Amino acid sequence: MRSICLYFQVHQPFRLRTYRFFNIGDDHQYYDEYQNRHIIKRVAEKCYLPANKMMLELIREYGPAFKISFSISGIVLEQLQMYAPEVIQGFRQLANTGSVEFLAEPYAHSLASQGNREEFIRQVELHRKTIEKYFGLTPVTFRNSELIYSDSIAEMVSSMGFTTMITEGAKHMLGWKSPNYLYASAVFPRLKILLRNFRLSDDIAFRFSDHSWPEWPVTTEKFTGWLNGIDPKEEVVNVFIDYETIGERQWKETGIFEFFRSLPKAVLSGSDFTFATPSELTDKLQPVAGLQVPYPISWADEEKDLTSWLGNELQDEAFSKLYSITDKVKKSKDKSIQLDWQFLQTTDHFYYMCTKWFSDGTVHKYVNPYPSPYEAFINYMNVLSDFIIRVEKGNIRLQEDDNEVVTKKRSPRITTGKLVDETPVKKVKALTASKTSINKAQAEMRRSRVSEKANEDQQDDFRALDFSDIINLSDKRVKNLIKHLDIETVSSALLGADQEIRDKVEKNLGKRALKTYHSLLNQVKTISASEIKKSRRLIEKQIKSLSK
Repeated sequence: MRSICLYFQVHQPFRLRTYRFFNIGDDHQYYDEYQNRHIIKRVAEKCYLPANKMMLELIREYGPAFKISFSISGIVLEQLQMYAPEVIQGFRQLANTGSVEFLAEPYAHSLASQGNREEFIRQVELHRKTIEKYFGLTPVTFRNSELIYSDSIAEMVSSMGFTTMITEGAKHMLGWKSPNYLYASAVFPRLKILLRNFRLSDDIAFRFSDHSWPEWPVTTEKFTGWLNGIDPKEEVVNVFIDYETIGERQWKETGIFEFFRSLPKAVLSGSDFTFATPSELTDKLQPVAGLQVPYPISWADEEKDLTSWLGNELQDEAFSKLYSITDKVKKSKDKSIQLDWQFLQTTDHFYYMCTKWFSDGTVHKYVNPYPSPYEAFINYMNVLSDFIIRVEKGNIRLQEDDNEVVTKKRSPRITTGKLVDETPVKKVKALTASKTSINKAQAEMRRSRVSEKANEDQQDDFRALDFSDIINLSDKRVKNLIKHLDIETVSSALLGADQEIRDKVEKNLGKRALKTYHSLLNQVKTISASEIKKSRRLIEKQIKSLSK
C-alpha cells in the first residue's frame, strides 16, 4: 500500500503597529494589538475552530485509517492563548486521538537557521518543550520555517536528535527524480527527508477556486484520479499546505470543507493509498537516495529559494542588524526583551520587505499590510532601533551589577513604566548603522512616487469619470488605478460588469494578480448588489483622488 501524508502549517505573526522615528527611545509598544486580536479571532472563526472540529469528526469516523500532522508555531500559540484559547483546546482533542503528529520548528517561525546556530537550536528546543507542554507529545519530525532546508541545516537538525525532516520537492534540487519517495540527507544519512509534492499541494492551496484553471473544479474524485495516475512504484505523496487554506484562504463558499470532509472516503475506497504521518513513513520506508543541497531551498514561489525573505538590500540590512545583537540579547534577564526578540524574528517581517513583486503591486498589497517594501523596512528598522537601545541599556545595568557599581549617568530612570534615556548620544549611535539604508529606502519611495506621477497620462481627465468609463482609460491609467485598490474590491466591483470592462482590467493585472483575482471572483459569487455598488463607489472615489 502507498501512503498520502497530509501536513498543515499553522502560523500567524505578531503584526507591528506604525512606529515612527520619534517613538524611538520613548515608546516600547511595538505591536498592533487591534489587528492581531482581530485577525486571530477571524481566522479562528473561519478556519481553526471549524477545521479542527471537522478533522476530529473524520478521525472518529475512520479511526486509525485517517491521520494528519501539524506544525504550529510558537508565535501563533502565544496569540491563541491570548485571544482564542478554545482553538488550543481543539488541538488538544486532536492530539488525544493518537492519529495526529505534531512537528517541531523554530519557536519564532524565524530565519535563525540562516542567522545564528545557537539561536536556531535554542528556538527548536523551546518549541519542542512547548508542544510537550500543550499537547503531551514529543516531536520527532522537524520542519524549518518556510520549509527551508540545506546540508548545513540538516547537520544542525540531526545533531538535535531528529530522525525526519520535511522540505520542498524543488525541481532544481531533484532534477529528474520524483518527490514521491523517502530520501535521506547525503551528508547526514540518519536524517530522513520527506518532500512536498508542490503540484498536488498547490492544486488545493492556490488553484482550488480558480475558475480560469482548466482543471477546476477540484473534486475528491478528480484528486483521487490524480493519485491513481502516479507511477505505482512511487511510495508516498506529501501534501503540505497552510491550515488557513481551509476557510480563510479558500472560503467556505468554495466547497473547501466539503472537499476535505469527503477526501478520506474517496482515497480509502478509490485508490491503493492510505494515510500516514511523517514518523510512520520513515519507520516503514527505506530511503531511495541521498539528497545533497548545498544552497538553501524553500517552498516559496517559482524560485524555491530564500529570495522572498533575504537577498535585497533592505532585507539583508534588517537581517544582519537583528542577528548582530544575538549575544547581547542572551545576556538580558528582562522578560519583555526576550519576548520581543522572539516576535521580531518572525519571517513575515522580512517577507514584507520583498521587492520581487514590486512590478505587480496589487498582489503584493494583498499579502502585505504595508503600502510598499520600503515602508515595511523603515517601520521595522524604527522598531529594531528602539529594541537595540533597550538591549544596550540592559547590558549596561548588568555590567554595573557585576561590578557592584552604580553610576547615575549611565543608568536610565524609570518613568511611568517607560525607560527614559539620559544620554541621548547613545540613541544616535545606535541608529547610525541603519541610517544609511533608511535614507536609501526613503529616497527610493520618493523616486517611485515621482516616476509614477510622471508616467501618468496627463491628458486623461479622471475627475469626470465613473466606474463604466474605465474602458476609456489608457492601460497605464488602469494599472495605476488597480495598484491603489484592494484586490477584493476589484473582484467585487467587476462581478456582473460588462465583459469589455472586465477585459480591460484583466489584461492589466500581472500573472499572479490574475490568479488571485479569478479566485476571489469565484468566492464573491453570491455577494449582494449593495456590496457590488459599494465596491464600485470606492473605485470611483479612487479615480477622483488620483486626479488631484
